[in-house]
Amino acid sequence: MSTNTQFSTKDRILTAAEELFAQHGFSGTSLRQVTGRADVNIAAVNYHFGSKENLVNEVFRRRMDEMSAQRLAALKAALDQHPGDLEPILAAFIEPALAVALHRQGGAAFVRVIARAYAEKNDGLRTFLSERYGHVLRDFARAIGDCLPGLSKEELYWRLDFLAGALTYAMADFGLIKRPGGVQEKAHAERAARELIRFAAAGFKN
Repeated sequence: MSTNTQFSTKDRILTAAEELFAQHGFSGTSLRQVTGRADVNIAAVNYHFGSKENLVNEVFRRRMDEMSAQRLAALKAALDQHPGDLEPILAAFIEPALAVALHRQGGAAFVRVIARAYAEKNDGLRTFLSERYGHVLRDFARAIGDCLPGLSKEELYWRLDFLAGALTYAMADFGLIKRPGGVQEKAHAERAARELIRFAAAGFKN
């Protein structure tokens, strides 16, 4: 099997799984549904992923590895260029996530998958996300804490948790403010980012 064929098969499985997890949740989606949607046999899933749990994890890793790298690069730039300034740090956290939601190849489905992760109790997935991406949150917590030395660690993590929830809500674009007709998705996302950054900054400072 060539590398290109391996990649295309693996990617088809991930895309099918992402779409089905978005529609039916993790527990409500069977591997048989995934193989049917991806037009592959169960052996291909076992070959590339080994188990449904690993498939779930890889759906997240496919999007979140890149998003996390972008967040950390933007955080480094914010700290280098705007030391002590809270809003560039918040922008580094918020803007890469909203960019994922705009991704033409499955961005909207992945946002619904994130919402499923919040709604469904999946300890294996939560452990995977914590182990693989927990360092990203800790880096942001440290940077925000340095800007707000009067904020206790407990208060800091409460507010980070609220920010993550608000960001997921903004990514899903199911709030009161819908994208107006004639406004491009990118422009609407940029406006959402600006408003959320201002909102979050006020929440952290007060």
